[in-house]
Amino acid sequence: MDAAPAISPLQRIGEFAALLRDHGFRVGVAEQRCMMQVAQRLGPGEPAALEAAWRSIACSDQRDWRNWRDVFDRFWWPQRVRGSVRVSQQTRRARDLRQAVQELHQRMDRAHDPSQAPGASASQAGADDLPGDEQSPGSPRAQGGASRTDALDAREHRMWLPQDLAQLQRLAADIAQRLRPRPTRRWRSAPAAAAASLDLRATLRRSVAWGGEPLQAGWRRRRVEPPRLFILADVSRSMEAHGAFFLRVARAFALQCDARVFVFHVRLAEITPLLRRDSAATQEKVNAVTAGFGAGTRIAACVHEFARGPARHQLVRGARVWVFSDGFDTDAPELLGDTLRALRGRGARISWFHPTRVAPAAAALQGARGCIERFIPLASIADLAAARRLLH
Repeated sequence: MDAAPAISPLQRIGEFAALLRDHGFRVGVAEQRCMMQVAQRLGPGEPAALEAAWRSIACSDQRDWRNWRDVFDRFWWPQRVRGSVRVSQQTRRARDLRQAVQELHQRMDRAHDPSQAPGASASQAGADDLPGDEQSPGSPRAQGGASRTDALDAREHRMWLPQDLAQLQRLAADIAQRLRPRPTRRWRSAPAAAAASLDLRATLRRSVAWGGEPLQAGWRRRRVEPPRLFILADVSRSMEAHGAFFLRVARAFALQCDARVFVFHVRLAEITPLLRRDSAATQEKVNAVTAGFGAGTRIAACVHEFARGPARHQLVRGARVWVFSDGFDTDAPELLGDTLRALRGRGARISWFHPTRVAPAAAALQGARGCIERFIPLASIADLAAARRLLH
């Protein structure tokens, strides 16, 4: 087995800052640069002082202060964390804090002493101080001092910031309000101005206080309920790059409109209770779900299991079924069309969200296009914002 590639201390600090952002800490480029400067000033023999300094930089409220120790130990001292499971098959060098600081000081010494590092220049050492990909001369993120990165709402969401999550929650709430409510056969009490008919039972009940005289009328109107929303997210190997973003979107709708969320590859599993938990380790749980799958895809079989199992009593007229997938299926191509037609026969409305600019051309979807109301591209928050007018 090949040896794991060397990881620079600056890259380790950058990964730690990314983990802090995943857990809700408001750590930007300025805070990350300040953390690097503190590490350069302190020696490798003072990990407690380094942790205290970093904590004061990264924590901005009581919640961050309370969750700091768990995130810090999980990254730098994983041996102290009990019950953690490593789901990645990749191997990398140990992320030891003392070793990272020591290597950082060694690189500083080589940068100030050209004799220790032939061919190294001070300008290159200064460039290493920039976090992430911003310092790479050939990187599309920094060309001549101007950034080519897209706006926050258009970039790929491998790194989530608090403003991203807030914007996603607002979009989910807006779309949930646009979903047409479903009228039912039940009635509910209503004021006279908004009533549809007289509530005879309530009127007779109130007349008891007046000796049987119906002096105070009761009114009612039809009970209206929001449509049931089901989200089926593909977490197979072909969707590995998009699985975490799709689950973030699914979590926003699970919180805003009580959606039920399922993931599938060759089998189906419901993760609604997991996504509804409000904890600091939500991003870690989402990554664990996507990394734990990564097999082939059997869309038709999983949709059939979904319709026959967990949702069979809730798939009524007006229910929304959103499928997040690229459409590549290892089942027979005609099976997906038959399964989706059965869903449509029960009154469900199906929308297909795909991570590409154009609608997927997989063979399984060719015979199922008549069952799908619309195909919607979804690769960023901007795509979700553009789809608001289509989701009703």
